[in-house]
Amino acid sequence: MSEDTRAVFLSYASQDAAIARRIADALRAAGLEVWFDQSELRGGDAWDASIRKRIKDCTLFVPVISKNTESRSEGYFRLEWKLAVDRSHLISDDQAFLMPVVIDETSDALARVPDRFRERQWSRLTGDSAFATFAERAAQATSRPNAGGVRHAPTDPPKPTSGPKAIAVLPLANMSADPENEYFSDGMTEEIINALSKVPGIHVASRSSCFAFKGRKDVNVRQIGEKLGVTTLLEGSVRKVGNRIRIAAQLVNVDNGYQLWSETYDRQLEDIFAVQDDISRSIVDALKLQLTGDAAGVVAPTKSLDAYTTYLKGRFHFNKFSEVGLRKAYDLFQNALLQDPGFARAYAGIADVWCDLADDWVPPDDAYPRAKSAAERALQRDPELADAMISIGKVLCWHEWKFADGVRHVERAVALSPNNAEAHWVLATALPVVGRLADGITAVRRALELDPLRVEYFGWATRLLLYAKDYKAAIAQGAETFEIDEKYGRGFVFVGSAYLAKGDAEQALDWFQRGQGLDTAVRSYDAMIVRALAALGRREEAEEILARLEGESRQQYVRAEYLAMGHAAVGNLDRAFDALERAYQARSAGLIYLHLDPGYEPLRSDPRYTELVNRIGLR
Repeated sequence: MSEDTRAVFLSYASQDAAIARRIADALRAAGLEVWFDQSELRGGDAWDASIRKRIKDCTLFVPVISKNTESRSEGYFRLEWKLAVDRSHLISDDQAFLMPVVIDETSDALARVPDRFRERQWSRLTGDSAFATFAERAAQATSRPNAGGVRHAPTDPPKPTSGPKAIAVLPLANMSADPENEYFSDGMTEEIINALSKVPGIHVASRSSCFAFKGRKDVNVRQIGEKLGVTTLLEGSVRKVGNRIRIAAQLVNVDNGYQLWSETYDRQLEDIFAVQDDISRSIVDALKLQLTGDAAGVVAPTKSLDAYTTYLKGRFHFNKFSEVGLRKAYDLFQNALLQDPGFARAYAGIADVWCDLADDWVPPDDAYPRAKSAAERALQRDPELADAMISIGKVLCWHEWKFADGVRHVERAVALSPNNAEAHWVLATALPVVGRLADGITAVRRALELDPLRVEYFGWATRLLLYAKDYKAAIAQGAETFEIDEKYGRGFVFVGSAYLAKGDAEQALDWFQRGQGLDTAVRSYDAMIVRALAALGRREEAEEILARLEGESRQQYVRAEYLAMGHAAVGNLDRAFDALERAYQARSAGLIYLHLDPGYEPLRSDPRYTELVNRIGLR
């Protein structure tokens, strides 16, 4: 093993030699040197000297975990694991060294491995593509800091610590005769998640990850626990008949399926907040946590039951993540305010709607001011409402370009609601604009810890790695994004941009076209196809698309900063800067990454580019 090389020590049980060879081949294909013991040494001085030196000198230690390692209480691989753990204590936490892999269905939680392994992200090699993806991560983990000074650990977001205080609340089943009451059972689920999220010391999986398992019968509690990084699940049902409700809930240990606690609540609908409070406190007691004051208490957000149920209906439609759903949610939040004009969370819901409509469906200079106004009204009524602070942070950073103020608002939201995944995600979008790209990557990884199945957060992890010029890592992260949702449109943009930045225009064009072939495609992103066609010398096709986009922009909203990328790619710099000026006047959110996005590279030597960067206030 030569010095100054990226070398990997592969440790495995002898029964797993064939799989270990596949891992070794993938790592070598990624440019890594691999120490792969095929001699099956059985102790003695030769073994001791060789093994100890290899583990002392290697850059990465990859233990292969399987049913074969599980079944063996003794084995040389266990001594290798001990030596690697001993060395890991001498290495800083931000330096990748231990990279465990699982090659079958062995449980992360139950595996017979050193505790130190559990502190690291595990990779599960369950398909042919997984070997290459893992090798890319390993190559990235061993790379030196890039030109921007950012060093990245493996691109997987680490799972949350699966301790006894980690819980997921599965969607409560609607047992009512009327299927329209589903909004109520979903709303109860979300309210219990929010109540538990405020309890110090509990890790709570976020709503979107929990709802990914709604109605699924093909996964058991242990599998759900592994995917969400928790060891306890709350599951149950809601039955609503007139003004009476029955909520049945039980807390389950995911490792063994044993019930830790169960309760049934028969109440009047007017008592709904008391029921939520009872459930959250019972769970806390079951988890043996010490509460301080009213940390877990549920404070009624409104005195109007009608306003509250209307609000729950609004959240139900908001969570459909479509333009139609957002506009329906807006109407319902407005109705909730007619029923209770002081309902702070209804105002926060309106702010959420306008933030989500902005840029893609509504011009930003129309949507964001409305969002800010609604969020400010929410804070007038509840000064510590984290959701409203997040919306104001979005507006300040994404639209008004008051970046330092925006970061402060979002950091305050994180402090008030540390289990709020969206707060960490918004912080991740803001920090790169104030020169803290590495911190932004850390923040999006934290969002993924809290909400490990939220595809948007995977997409942003890809985007920030793209901005860090870590193109291999961005592509690998993109592969994981599509494991969550193979039709996530923006993911195709980010992966295609990474391929284009590393000089592979054919691959980039394929990714861009596949993304734009989806039903959810945003027409502005056709400009990405223009960039790839220009790189391939197909200028006539590129300019035809640009002409169509310019025509559409006179009839409907098209993001001008993407048009600018297209014009820049074909060398029309004057038209590119005209489009950027339109984007500037509209305060289009994409402009805040002007200094980071590789799509603007053709413009950076022009003095007009520097002038615009300064006008926006980027650094």
